[in-house]
Amino acid sequence: MTSRTTPLVPARPGLFNRFLNGVEWLGNLLPHPITLFALFSLTLILASGVAAWFEVSVVDPRPEGAPGRSIDGMITVISLFSADGLQRIVSNLVTNFTGFAPLGTVLVALLGVGIAEHSGLLSAAMRGLVMSASRRMVTLTVVFAGIMSNTAAELGYVVLIPLSAMIFHSLGRHPLAGLAAAFAGVSGGYSANLLLGTVDPLLAGITQISARIIDPTYVVGPEVNWYFMFVSTFLVTLLGAWVTEKIVEPKLGKYDPSDASVVLDQKAEPLSVQEKRGLWSALVAVLVVSALLALTVVPADGILRHPDTGAIAGSPFLHGIVAFIFIFFAIPGFVYGKVVGTMKSDQDVIKAMSTSMGTMGMYIVLVFFAAQFVAYFSWTNFGTVFAVKGAELLQSLGLTGPWLFFGFILMCAFINLMIGSASAQWAVTAPIFVPMLMLIGYSPEVIQAAYRIGDSVTNIITPMMSYFGLILAVAVRYQKSLGIGTLIATMLPYTLVFLVGWSLLFYVWVFMLGLPVGPGAATFYQVGG
Repeated sequence: MTSRTTPLVPARPGLFNRFLNGVEWLGNLLPHPITLFALFSLTLILASGVAAWFEVSVVDPRPEGAPGRSIDGMITVISLFSADGLQRIVSNLVTNFTGFAPLGTVLVALLGVGIAEHSGLLSAAMRGLVMSASRRMVTLTVVFAGIMSNTAAELGYVVLIPLSAMIFHSLGRHPLAGLAAAFAGVSGGYSANLLLGTVDPLLAGITQISARIIDPTYVVGPEVNWYFMFVSTFLVTLLGAWVTEKIVEPKLGKYDPSDASVVLDQKAEPLSVQEKRGLWSALVAVLVVSALLALTVVPADGILRHPDTGAIAGSPFLHGIVAFIFIFFAIPGFVYGKVVGTMKSDQDVIKAMSTSMGTMGMYIVLVFFAAQFVAYFSWTNFGTVFAVKGAELLQSLGLTGPWLFFGFILMCAFINLMIGSASAQWAVTAPIFVPMLMLIGYSPEVIQAAYRIGDSVTNIITPMMSYFGLILAVAVRYQKSLGIGTLIATMLPYTLVFLVGWSLLFYVWVFMLGLPVGPGAATFYQVGG
């Protein structure tokens, strides 16, 4: 008697897994962001020629006499696929690049961050913060340290995440819970911070360029989201710790060391006496610099207040905020390096700044192509045409209230699954959505704050995020069978909780309490006002 065996049929993946597989497939189809901007620029040139041929135009919604309003009251698409267009492209190729607002501000801020990073200050501060936390507070501290590490994101990924896994393991807790908590802070809470970092001038520069499609005089400074992001730091910390201890860690269960792919004899090294001295010295340097800066801003006649009004709004202090980001990283960084011996002379400082600039090669190439794309979008008037038509559509559908922002945040979160770079995504979407939402009455500062929520929360569940592979490599050390799907499933609760909680904070902060998202930041915008 023969028996027949039924071949095993692999179980069909669930709906969410199929969705993630689809996102990964779509993301892999996309070319590199640099290539993407080059293709977008070429497409704009060709599309402008077609649109100009058909005389595509809209009525200018700006009142008569408003800055930038067209003379005849109509906004018409201008062709770059012409002799005049080619001349303009060639003549402005360099100035588009050198005049791109985020380029200089980010590079200047990074010079200071580079000194603090290469002296060892940032790494020691993260280690000291996490390793000095009590057993009860360690989860909160890990998430908080992750958020604060965004001033130098590479350190968060390279130092804090592996360190947090080691600390959780040494405490008898599941190391992947420590890894997840740190990853959630570093990447899921990417935009939140108590300090202004390099991401603030980067996004503000793109927002300003986009806002000037509607208002050529509009200024967006790096500080315009600071109030909201300062408070967001504490919300994301609490939410991240709650998800870790109530959802992720119980689901992971008790850790079995036999699951590891390596022998786990690692031990997190505590700070040395010299490193502690360096941190205290750096703190003193921060206090001294803060006191000197306060003397220029706090008094009513402070030299960095507005020369005409005496106010802080619109003052040289706010216009020069990038300079202070540089100073607040560079001086404490050098002091720390001098104490611990990592910086002995000016040559070490120069080397640190040069090294930090050396890591920006990819960013500079990306900016070159992004700058051309943004310039072409403005020259062709496509940005204004899309904004007017989009605003008219939203108004006809009645989607002009605060709830509109929940849809906007969700859209940004979805796009972020496939375009993991904050600057690349915002350079593509800002020229459309900033003018569009300005036309229905919202300020660029509020629009940017909403974007930053959506851009952050899905970083931790997309393989398109540039450090995702590094996180996976660290995780496999502790669980050899772990794959991309398992890591995404572990991080998904953070994404969902951050998305809901952070969006609700935005709604309460902006629309219920009516608080500004940053110094001098308006909530609403009146066209021509």
